[in-house]
Amino acid sequence: MHFIDSHTHLYKEYYEEDLDAVIQRALDAKVTKSILPCVNAQTISDLFDAVGKYPQHLFPLIGLHPTDVTKNYLADLDFLEKQLSRPEVVGIGEIGMDLYHETEMVEQQKDAFYRQLAWAKELRLPLSIHIRSAYPHALEILKKFTGCGLTGILHCFSGGIQEAEWALKFGFILGIGGVVTFKNNKLQDIVKAVGLENIALETDSPFLSPTPYRGQRNESANIPIIAQKVADIFETSIERVAEVTSANVERIFRI
Repeated sequence: MHFIDSHTHLYKEYYEEDLDAVIQRALDAKVTKSILPCVNAQTISDLFDAVGKYPQHLFPLIGLHPTDVTKNYLADLDFLEKQLSRPEVVGIGEIGMDLYHETEMVEQQKDAFYRQLAWAKELRLPLSIHIRSAYPHALEILKKFTGCGLTGILHCFSGGIQEAEWALKFGFILGIGGVVTFKNNKLQDIVKAVGLENIALETDSPFLSPTPYRGQRNESANIPIIAQKVADIFETSIERVAEVTSANVERIFRI
């Protein structure tokens, strides 16, 4: 049995003091592979340092996070696009739209999202997509790529059943993290509705720790906690959850 964390920021920017120990705890928890999204141009050095040290376990993505879209976003995109030629890169992310805190850069976010989706189309790379309080805007842009063969994961899925069904039809699966362990949340019902074959496990470390560690720093070693909750939802074994969700991620990112 092994797990894959499909979205975790396991690099020095977030784990400056104890990165090696955090990765070892993940391996001890049988989380043998982790997908590492990029959030901005400044992340690149830490990202590839970690991947270079643990090439069998860590797999990088390249992308500009929507909340990191600034007035200089075109220069950032130009720099990041050049990183796509690196052989370690397995996909594009985390990209998308996020209007939860502010909407000042909405047009720039739309443009950055579109440009990065175009990279994925051209290079046939899978995606890790972040959408928060912006589903109408994001889906409007994604629909422009209908039939282009895009695939990937809707990271930290926060939409409703309609958005979930649309994502599956479009060729994406849902990233399910610590939120699924919280009391009184709709995500459990959505997970049950879409089926085990359409989800991936993730932590979004260091954020969104599962119960009973909610509010504390998250890490990939917590994946089995999320997996057990998913197993409970489907009334199946944690081994079955590990098998299916790991296969889902391996298929999408070809790792």
